[in-house]
Amino acid sequence: MRKAGLILALGANILFMLFSLSNIHAQKKKDIEAIKEMCGCFEIDFNFAETFQYTKDSNYVKSKNYNAKALEYATLIKDEKGHLSIQHLLVMGTYVIKHWRQDWIYENKDLLSFDVNNSWTHVSKTKKEVKGQWTQKVFQVDDSPRYEGSSSWIHNDGKSFWENSTYAPLPRREYTKRNDYNIMIRGNRHEITNNGWVHDQDNFKVVRDNLSNEDFKLAAEKGYNRYKKVDPIKCKEAARWWNENSEKWSFVREKWNSIYSKKETISLKKSVNDKPLFSYLFDENITKKGEIGSIIDTFVID
Repeated sequence: MRKAGLILALGANILFMLFSLSNIHAQKKKDIEAIKEMCGCFEIDFNFAETFQYTKDSNYVKSKNYNAKALEYATLIKDEKGHLSIQHLLVMGTYVIKHWRQDWIYENKDLLSFDVNNSWTHVSKTKKEVKGQWTQKVFQVDDSPRYEGSSSWIHNDGKSFWENSTYAPLPRREYTKRNDYNIMIRGNRHEITNNGWVHDQDNFKVVRDNLSNEDFKLAAEKGYNRYKKVDPIKCKEAARWWNENSEKWSFVREKWNSIYSKKETISLKKSVNDKPLFSYLFDENITKKGEIGSIIDTFVID
């Protein structure tokens, strides 16, 4: 009887493990399907508004509301086990501009956390902390780091979304206009819709004082960017451009990956000879792996 009981208990444990593995596989499959829904040709509405001010400065001037439209092509450039990479390209008629990139990595334990002065600190998480989670790594137009965060995709009540809060540099729309804060806390929510996806944001503009090791919230901001999927023919120029230029940008990613693999703090110069990194890399004459690596090296602060 005792032996039979042990056999039954062992069988129940095996069934439970198989059931758990099946659920994990089904969840991961849904996650990947949701991530891939962010690929395609999209008409975008960008909308940002500063909502609350926390400063006591009576001379404080809040940012004006920001509204813009764009056409963007998002193409899947990597689809490997637990790692997807989506490259975004802006389309303006026959003119194409390489835009941001987002990588999604399953149960990733190594992240970069933005700090002031164009620096990112390496953060190591435990296997338990990232179980079932996906890290979204967002990169600048030159494939240098921007911000990263790890959370779980949620699929419930007919919705699929991922949300996370993380430190980030100032957004491009304010980078040249504001110098009264040095960090943005980005509250990101990516939600898949019937005709595309939405990037919903609840952000805070923050002043970080490294001497006192304190953060002071200056203002809050709401962002709501709608990505509406349209006929792929509208993005045919972007697809052609990427086909012609993808090898060059694979060299850029390869160089950056060699830097990221060191798992150290990364500090970058904002410019070299009064030119930002993207100005060098966007040069059509810069195509060889060696010269690309050398250019990036000049921006990395040892």
